[in-house]
Parts: sequence; C-alpha cells; structure tokens
Amino acid sequence: MPIKANAKKALRQSLKRAVRNKAVKDEIKSLRVKFRKLVTSKEVTAAAEAARLLGKKLDKSASKKVMKKNTVARLKSRMMGKLNAIKKA
Repeated sequence: MPIKANAKKALRQSLKRAVRNKAVKDEIKSLRVKFRKLVTSKEVTAAAEAARLLGKKLDKSASKKVMKKNTVARLKSRMMGKLNAIKKA
C-alpha cells in the first residue's frame, strides 16, 4: 500500500479510471459482438447502423485515451471491410 499522500491519491485515481475504462471497453465489446452477429446473418441495414454506432464509440474511446488510436483504426478498418463485403454480396 502507498505511504505518501500523493501516492494514495494516485492509487484512488487509478482505480476510478480503471473502472471507467472497463465500462467503456465492455460496451465496445458488446457492440462488436452485436455487429458480428448482424454480419453473419447478412442484415445489411442493421449492420450498417451498428457499424455507425460502434465507429462513434471507438473514436470517442481513442480521443479519451481509453484505447490506442492505431487499435481503433485497425478495428474500424476490419469492421468496414466486413460491412462492405456483405453489401456487395
């Protein structure tokens, strides 16, 4: 356990941020699963709407430094590739 006051405060802040970041990441994971299910069932319009929402959440997480920007870019790129594939088919 931390002894100095600033170390105690840093620990408190770290725990609060971890909880907040976990909530954001969990929401993104559930949206990704929802999107993946829509893509496998070939529901284009619903998948497009889910992709729009997921893209927005990913961008927000990158701007808040919850996720790294390259990770977000990679996930969005793969998502749009899958969406475009079912639009063509």
